[in-house]
Amino acid sequence: MWKQFFLQEEYTGTDNQYIGKLHSDLDRGDGTVMYVLTGEGAGTIFVIDANSGDLHATRSLDREEKPYYSLRAQAVNKKNGIPLEPETEFIVKLHDINDNEPKFEKEVYTANVPERSHVGTSVIQVTAHDADDEMFGLSAKLVYSISQGHPYFSVESNTGIIRTALGPSDMDREQREHYQVVIEAKDMGGQRGGLTGSTTVNITLTDVNDNPPQFSQSIYQFSIPELAKAGEVVGRVRAVDADIGRNAEMVFTLTSGDGLDVFDVTTDRNTQEGILTVKKPLDYEKKKSYTLQIQVRNTHPDPRFVSVDSKDSATVRVNVEDVDEPPRFERSSYILEVKEDAAVGTAIGSVSAVDPDARRSPVKYTIDRHTDVDRIFNVHAGNGSIFLQKPLDRENLAWHNISVIAAEFNDPQQTSRVPVYIRVLDVNDNAPTLAYLYDTFVCENYKSGQKIQTITAVDRDEPKDGHRFFFSLAPESPRANFSVRDNGDNTASIFTRRTGFRRSQKSTYLVSVVISDRDIPMQSSTSTLTIRVCTCTRDGTMELCNAEALSGSAGLSTGALVAILLCVLILLCKHVPLRENYNPGYSKEKK
Repeated sequence: MWKQFFLQEEYTGTDNQYIGKLHSDLDRGDGTVMYVLTGEGAGTIFVIDANSGDLHATRSLDREEKPYYSLRAQAVNKKNGIPLEPETEFIVKLHDINDNEPKFEKEVYTANVPERSHVGTSVIQVTAHDADDEMFGLSAKLVYSISQGHPYFSVESNTGIIRTALGPSDMDREQREHYQVVIEAKDMGGQRGGLTGSTTVNITLTDVNDNPPQFSQSIYQFSIPELAKAGEVVGRVRAVDADIGRNAEMVFTLTSGDGLDVFDVTTDRNTQEGILTVKKPLDYEKKKSYTLQIQVRNTHPDPRFVSVDSKDSATVRVNVEDVDEPPRFERSSYILEVKEDAAVGTAIGSVSAVDPDARRSPVKYTIDRHTDVDRIFNVHAGNGSIFLQKPLDRENLAWHNISVIAAEFNDPQQTSRVPVYIRVLDVNDNAPTLAYLYDTFVCENYKSGQKIQTITAVDRDEPKDGHRFFFSLAPESPRANFSVRDNGDNTASIFTRRTGFRRSQKSTYLVSVVISDRDIPMQSSTSTLTIRVCTCTRDGTMELCNAEALSGSAGLSTGALVAILLCVLILLCKHVPLRENYNPGYSKEKK
């Protein structure tokens, strides 16, 4: 019967807005038919004249809130309310009018685009929406335009894509970094009378490396004391780069000049400054100033904008300041040699120091007595000659390490010191002696020519070519009993010269051995071996010997040995009990 009615939204009239008329084919106009309305808004928003079927809206409606309403109508008998026909459903659809302005998704957009971009580079897309019916008329047909941001940017009218409108030379971050662009969206396809919405787009030009660094001045002047140590900062040079961040990172190098081996330059990564430092010691008296050429370039050049070889140069002048320096020795250390038999007063050698300053103050020398407590050496105060004050003995101390101090005569506080190592050279002033206190014995049954002992020697001297000892029997020693044979290898052998020794007849023999060296002057000594006579087994194993003192390199004489034995006997006699105490059968009663 009825399917659809149309109603214009936003009605402004004072009367109810007429929608349409509902009519049943059974209604003959005699007043017996009554129309009943149900559904969305029935009785409140929508009313129906029960007799005529006229349908009205009681108030203004908004399509954007609700675009249509579903209702049901039925014709019934007015007297008894019995339906005359089945209920019919229909809708009331609101006709759209252009009553909503476009709205952007954001009130403020933020975007970035690299500086030096080409014309037409896409920056960002903005989007607006219109709540009106896009299927009906042009109420929701949007067109984008730019109202602020000319001539730098443009916007595509259909898509809202913002693009750069000027060429690379005009989009320079170093000239202008931030832009505020206002974009409008107008409905009705942009026609007059349409509604407009707007948004703001804040656009920032991001940096590209399109500027090489440049020195802030062409000449730098610095001063540094001549005593500056390696690594000490001479000064800082500064270069300016209009770029920022990584694009502004730079590196400094020294390219030429007369101090390339004396100075060095590094880059402070926090401040991007060049730090000039000392690399080698300075000397005002040798060179008072240096001139250097310093260069700066970008660490990460971009060949699209600036040549990778782009760089800047400046001149650096460094003045060396004079400092009152202590005397300077010609050497860092001295090694001197002196023979151990050198006489007191002998000059060993000399040290030399000069005042490096221009005034050349005289120098006075002294020995640091903490390094020569025994005052064995002294130094001439004027010429640095070192000489002996006491005799030397290489066997007690082969090296002496002393320190010599040089002080300015006019300013004794200005001092320096140098180590002097004195080597005492050996002189053959010690005779060789037996190496050990030998326990030598001869068996009673030994035959003539039998070896009973091998001996060797020691010498406190140290000849350059090594020791060579010679062994022989002392002239005063009896030759009938024993002989000494030099083995030629710094050892000697003692042999018997007769057969048969009797301990009961003679229990010890003294053999004097002469030991000589071959150095100049030759030194020799006589050592005495004490040979005991012992009872032995057939295979030569010692069984019984007299307990007599052994003789070694000291060479105790027979008389000395006898005297020692007498002293021992006297001491023993004092402690021996009376004889009667040792007689088991003795008693006073028996007397």
